[in-house]
Amino acid sequence: MKWLLMLAVRSACNRRLTLGMTLVAVALSVTLLLGVERVRHEARNSFALSVSGTDLVVGARTSAVQLMLYAVFRLGEASNNIRWQSYLTVAENPAVAWAIPLSLGDSHHGLPVLGTTTAYFEHFRYGDGQPLTFAAGAPFSGPFDTVLGAEVAERLGYSLGDSIVINHGMGDVSLAGHDDKPFTVVGILARTGTPVDRTLHVSLEAITAIHLDWAGGAPLPGLSIPPEHVRKFDLRPKEITAALVGLKNRAAVFRVQRQINNHADEPLLAVLPGVALDQLWQMVGLVERTLLAVSAMVVVVGLAGLVAVILASLGERRRELAILRSVGARPGELFLLLSAEALFVTLLGALLGVALLALLTALLAPLVQAHFGLSLQAQWVSADELRLLAAVVAAGLLASLVPGYSAYRLSLADGLTPRI
Repeated sequence: MKWLLMLAVRSACNRRLTLGMTLVAVALSVTLLLGVERVRHEARNSFALSVSGTDLVVGARTSAVQLMLYAVFRLGEASNNIRWQSYLTVAENPAVAWAIPLSLGDSHHGLPVLGTTTAYFEHFRYGDGQPLTFAAGAPFSGPFDTVLGAEVAERLGYSLGDSIVINHGMGDVSLAGHDDKPFTVVGILARTGTPVDRTLHVSLEAITAIHLDWAGGAPLPGLSIPPEHVRKFDLRPKEITAALVGLKNRAAVFRVQRQINNHADEPLLAVLPGVALDQLWQMVGLVERTLLAVSAMVVVVGLAGLVAVILASLGERRRELAILRSVGARPGELFLLLSAEALFVTLLGALLGVALLALLTALLAPLVQAHFGLSLQAQWVSADELRLLAAVVAAGLLASLVPGYSAYRLSLADGLTPRI
């Protein structure tokens, strides 16, 4: 048996160019399969950690998924706002440690504008409890200051001191602009890989100020309040879109949630971010399963190419196999010879795929972290990835039976008799 394995290795080395290209194809397909699995896992973690350290997300009565979409991901619009007094009632609950009001409804070049307070920069966490940090500048202090997410500044080319105009309405359906009240960029946040990156942050007072001379979603004809005069008005908000709430003791989360959901003055909804995000991920999980299926098909194509190459070489190796039969090799040994060759290429391709994945992870991790917020770590193969590798090897073993069986069927006469 030892001589048979050595013969299989030497035979493969003699056809190293052809098998080498097939080996590269198998290795790349394994890298793609494991890479998709790793990115899928990290994307799910990043998705779940878009907001961390927040115990409850509070908004008007709606579905938990819709509340998370507009309060955390800035997607869609709230069906209703909540009154400022209701927010204060929640914030003043003895069990609440901090609360962050959120006001949405305006945009800039299709990017969401978020009205909030400086508590946002103090208490908002993402990822593994990471705080927001400034790449430049500082939080807003005046009514017409704005702090940009990293993607906003990069995409639109803004820097500190630049002047921008906010439009009324969200996304592509934004209406007239608040041209008479421009904002000045005073801060740019470091990249987080979360919806924070594509958000413009202003104060709640700013949201009130730019709508002083508006009514019913449109500017009042003949009325214009200059920016320097807005401080003469009461700029406290009358309503907000949602709020993020942190508790002093997380053990009280269900009690506080029940109190908010039973709020007497208006219908409110408080959801646990982790539970709602799991529900939301289940809705978009079809995409990850599709990517994994496509990667698995790539592996199948790579293994099919391996079988095709070995089968194609059988025509050239018939005399070689016949000579082996003539010196005493049994049909079963020829079966093992061809099967071992295909399995060897599969195993080596899997190992090279793992090594290539480790190399790409080390090289691309900083870039992926900066632009997509995915924390790819150079690590040992995970349990899920091991299962995928085992499936690849098992598929390679099954594929290796095809050329082995073809060699088994070749007879001595077929190899020695010249064909006309």
